[in-house]
Amino acid sequence: MTAVLDELRRLRLIPLIVIDDPAKAGHLAQALIAGGLPCAEIAFRTAGAAEALRRIATGHPDVLVGAGTVLSPGQAAEARDAGARFIVTPGLNPRVVEFCQAHDLPVFPGICTPTEIGAALDLGLRVLKFFPAEPMGGLSYLKAVAAPFGGVEFIPTGGIATAHVHAYLAFRAVLACGGSWMATRAWIAAGEFDRIRLETQQAMRLAHPPAAGS
Repeated sequence: MTAVLDELRRLRLIPLIVIDDPAKAGHLAQALIAGGLPCAEIAFRTAGAAEALRRIATGHPDVLVGAGTVLSPGQAAEARDAGARFIVTPGLNPRVVEFCQAHDLPVFPGICTPTEIGAALDLGLRVLKFFPAEPMGGLSYLKAVAAPFGGVEFIPTGGIATAHVHAYLAFRAVLACGGSWMATRAWIAAGEFDRIRLETQQAMRLAHPPAAGS
């Protein structure tokens, strides 16, 4: 858990990947690495998701690869077997959380209310996905619901794009931001990996602005 969290804090961005053709997984990984962001959350929304995750985990072990949109313990097990180093869920499913905890697999469930945050704390969680971030009210809403919960960190996801990244990452309770804008499903399907590399580089510049005076 500590190693995964340290890497996410360092990178500050998590590309949310929807990929249809596992044969493109290696090229995607290379584009993300070249863009300075060796990380991918493979959404379990397509038939090829597990195989794509497996190919990245096997062929590019330096990429911090996890599984997203995990809805059941069965999917969590499939993701773990494919090489996922973390699990992300759209909502707070105690069965998925308990499976991941039993297998020492970091899990970041989706929450959007104080009640859900409280339930996550009862499960022993301290890092949560804030979803859907922008439709729920964005950064101002997150600051309001986070205020009573000192020590909890959030990964905002949902509707986040280049215009929002810097402000989210400046908030003390945000560990990293998730987003799909730097590697869209359409770009992956079309093989536009150079475009993904360039967009990833730009995203990393936004997430890691130069220090004042440098």
